[in-house]
Amino acid sequence: MNSTPAMTVKDAQALLDGNFAEWVRALDLTVTEFSAKAAVLHMPLAPHLARVGGIVSGQALAALADTAMVLAAVAHAGEMRMFATTDLHTQFLRPGVGSAILCRAEVVRAGKALVFARAEMHEETSGKLISTATATFYAP
Repeated sequence: MNSTPAMTVKDAQALLDGNFAEWVRALDLTVTEFSAKAAVLHMPLAPHLARVGGIVSGQALAALADTAMVLAAVAHAGEMRMFATTDLHTQFLRPGVGSAILCRAEVVRAGKALVFARAEMHEETSGKLISTATATFYAP
């Protein structure tokens, strides 16, 4: 068992800010929850994320989900590890509108080399489910 203290929300935010690509950081993501059980990210909706019709683009939602699931995998591992996305499946259920999207991600199963995760994205104010995602990550 890992005897080091659990990573905190502040640690997760620093990991996000210091290690993810600039275009991911441009999503203005904030880690609001971070534990071995789940990671929750907040993404404010802004004009640079909108597609025609004023709804959040699918690419932004997929990036949000992938990022949240990677952080959930790190939280589950209990330490900073590198994870490579090998599969990402996103279902867009309704238009993403409102002020922000909350994404909750959790690890479904973790083996020695592969981690399976899922995420749900809800509009912050209404709580409506906007999108779901699943992913597989390789941990070298």
